[in-house]
Amino acid sequence: MGDKELMDQEEIYSKVLRAGRRTYFFDVRSTKAGDYYLTITESKKFTHDDGSFHYKKHKIYLYKEDFVAFKEHVDEMMDYIVDEKGSEVISERHQKDFKREEEEPIENGEPKSTDSFTDIDFDDI
Repeated sequence: MGDKELMDQEEIYSKVLRAGRRTYFFDVRSTKAGDYYLTITESKKFTHDDGSFHYKKHKIYLYKEDFVAFKEHVDEMMDYIVDEKGSEVISERHQKDFKREEEEPIENGEPKSTDSFTDIDFDDI
């Protein structure tokens, strides 16, 4: 049996999640003994200056004996993140006008002073 046939035989069930430049593959596979396990593959596309691209892949193999503990840890981590930061996505990639707190405004190539303000007399308006 060739490698391709062996891979086709091992793949039982698959789902794909596309998320921006990343794609996640969830694949149920079969061991030689006929038991099932899960692989989770993250594939991220990188584009070179010349327009060509390549993918970097990272894979996790998850076996049935670890399912309960793995799921508990993932659920706990996701709950913690949502409890601490909410479900709103805040990042430079997702919001064009997002500025980090430590960033100073720039004016004419120099940091703009934020300590002073202009006194406006509203009677003049």
